[in-house]
Amino acid sequence: MPSVQLTARLRDDYKILFNNCDIRPERSQEVEGIVRKIDANRARYDKVETSLGVPWFVVAVTHNMEASLNFTKHLHNGHPLTARTVQVPAGRPKTGNPPFTWEQSAADALTLKGLSADTDWSLSGTLYRLEGYNGWGYRLFHPDVSSPYLWSYSNQYRSGKYVADGTWSDTAVSKQCGAAAILRRMAEKLMFEFPDQPLPREDSEPLVVAHSNRKSRDPATVKRAEELQRWLNSFDGIFVKVDGIPGDGTSEAYKKVAGHYLPGDPRA
Repeated sequence: MPSVQLTARLRDDYKILFNNCDIRPERSQEVEGIVRKIDANRARYDKVETSLGVPWFVVAVTHNMEASLNFTKHLHNGHPLTARTVQVPAGRPKTGNPPFTWEQSAADALTLKGLSADTDWSLSGTLYRLEGYNGWGYRLFHPDVSSPYLWSYSNQYRSGKYVADGTWSDTAVSKQCGAAAILRRMAEKLMFEFPDQPLPREDSEPLVVAHSNRKSRDPATVKRAEELQRWLNSFDGIFVKVDGIPGDGTSEAYKKVAGHYLPGDPRA
C-alpha cells in the first residue's frame, strides 16, 4: 500500500500545480529536445500501452526519468539490458534470460509497480503514480519542496533534493527534467489528453487576438495574448504556454474551443 493516499485535497493540489506549470525559459530548449525524442519513438511506447494498458505518455516520461530515453537500459532503474538489474529492484526481470528487449523490461517494471489499464490515469492519478514511482520522501518529510521528480525545470521547483539515500540537501538542485514538466509541454503541443481532461468540443466566444508567431512590441497586444492563453488554459484538456505569442499552438487550442483558428492564421 502506498504511504500517501490520493485524497481529494491531493487531487486538487496536483491540478493546481499542473495548470500553473511553466517551463523555465533557460530549460525550454532541453525540454523541447526530450519531447521530440519521445515523439520520434511513439510507436514503441504505443506497443507497451497496447500490451499493458498503461498510457503511452506515462511509459515515455518514466523511460526518460529512469533511463534517459535509452532503449538499451532497463525501465526499472537504467541498468543495462544485457543482465538482470543489480540495484533496487534487483534481479529483474525474474523470468527469461538476458539480454532482454526493452519491451520485456518495460512490461516487467510497470507490472511490478502494479500499473495497468485499470489504474486511475486522470491528470491527478497520473501525477500521483509518477510521484509514487520515485517515492514519497519529499511529500512526507519535506512538504515545502515539490518533488523534482515531477517538477524540476519548471516554476514549481527551485531547490532541495536527496543527494543520496536518506541524505537531504536544502541547496542541491535537480539536474534532471521532471516528469510533470515534460507532460505539461506535451499537453501544450496536444500530443495526448488525460481521460478526465478531454479536449473541449463546445463552441464559445473567447478573447480574440490576431495570429502571429512573433511577440508583439506593443505591451497591450502582448497582455491581450497572455489573457487569451490563460483563458484557453481554463478549459479541461487545454494546456497553452503563456508567453504572449498567439502562434500556431495558441491558434490550435483556440480552434478546439471556438471551432476555428485565430484571425490571420493561414490555416483558417
